[in-house]
Amino acid sequence: MNWEQELDEISQKVKIQFGNLEKEKLFQKPNENSWSIAENIHHLIQVNESYFPIFSRLQKGDLPQAFIGKFSFFRNLFGNMIYQSVSDGGKKKVRTFPLWEPKATEQYEDILQKFFDQQEVLKLWIRQLKPWIEKEEVIHSPANKIIVYTLPKALDIIVAHEKRHLDQALNAKVSLN
Repeated sequence: MNWEQELDEISQKVKIQFGNLEKEKLFQKPNENSWSIAENIHHLIQVNESYFPIFSRLQKGDLPQAFIGKFSFFRNLFGNMIYQSVSDGGKKKVRTFPLWEPKATEQYEDILQKFFDQQEVLKLWIRQLKPWIEKEEVIHSPANKIIVYTLPKALDIIVAHEKRHLDQALNAKVSLN
């Protein structure tokens, strides 16, 4: 998978679909049980940025490995399970971890620009981590150090997760009309 290209395509869709919306529309919730467009975008920023310290420690060589990470069975099990849960097209509603609850309020003046900037940082990480990607190094989830998967699977998860929330944001936009 070409993760950088996928991220560019997602950014382009976000720009086209939401770039000209009034600020009030970005923050308007379709209903009390759904996130606004801005909340979906803020959630993506939070999730993606929570990986950056892990990437940094991997690059520095001081990322501690959970014992369970030594076993491909568990790496594949966790990685595939999380990937499936985020790539189902949003059919099944999944509650996020508290650390990733969106906090996007109107104080986040330029939430879309923050997202675009963060996408560029993520693409830079992908380029910098190429040797670890090729070796299929094992990392842990930012939410739980016992949940382990390979770095390529983590990038697959990140991209699939972005697509899921882009779909949710598009659904929120449709309900605003």
